[in-house]
Amino acid sequence: MSARILVVDDERPLREFISRNLSVRGFEVFKAANGLEAMAIFQSQPLDLIILDLMMPHLNGLEVTERIRRTSTVPIIVLSALDDERDKVKALNQGADDYLSKPFGVEELLARVRVALRRSEWMRHPPHQERLRMDDIELDPDKGVVTRQGQPVKLTRTEFDLLHFMMRNAGKVLPHRRVLQEVWGPEYGDEAEYLRVYVGRLRRKLESDPAHPRYLFTEHGIGYRFGR
Repeated sequence: MSARILVVDDERPLREFISRNLSVRGFEVFKAANGLEAMAIFQSQPLDLIILDLMMPHLNGLEVTERIRRTSTVPIIVLSALDDERDKVKALNQGADDYLSKPFGVEELLARVRVALRRSEWMRHPPHQERLRMDDIELDPDKGVVTRQGQPVKLTRTEFDLLHFMMRNAGKVLPHRRVLQEVWGPEYGDEAEYLRVYVGRLRRKLESDPAHPRYLFTEHGIGYRFGR
């Protein structure tokens, strides 16, 4: 079955342009002109990916992302004419998986779509791998489940992928570029703000004191490390 993608943008020409390019490549596309329409479709249709504009009437993209993340880990690619790092961080903090600044090329968008869908497919049908454990944190790749002190921890797909990669390489210093290319895809490498946001999100969910981590360490100017 083809992937089901929701395209949300209040600019009709751009919404139709994205939708046509996805449709001709075999994707099943749903369209929404504002945040309320997006939420109605999200609540009524199983989706594999959401492409979401930030600046919209009737619930903006940040509000839509926050509502979706209450119940779903469906990948979200945010589109925005805003290219300031603070805007990117705000969207990622709300739970977006990726951020694409307008204007953008079709091939760049399609590359981001393929990366997000590969991650989504892996989460649904992961290859058999051994459980990983460090102290009171356990990650089960087969079930896509993380527990802390025996209690399940709700992670988005990107958070899970990042933690999985770092736990597989526990004790190693992982440079920014390597982490980005392993978790987000080979097209990435310069989006250091993605890692700052997502490592911070993992710390808040896994560390007793995020300001003094036991597991997720920053190697300043280089990257990150899981465990000592």
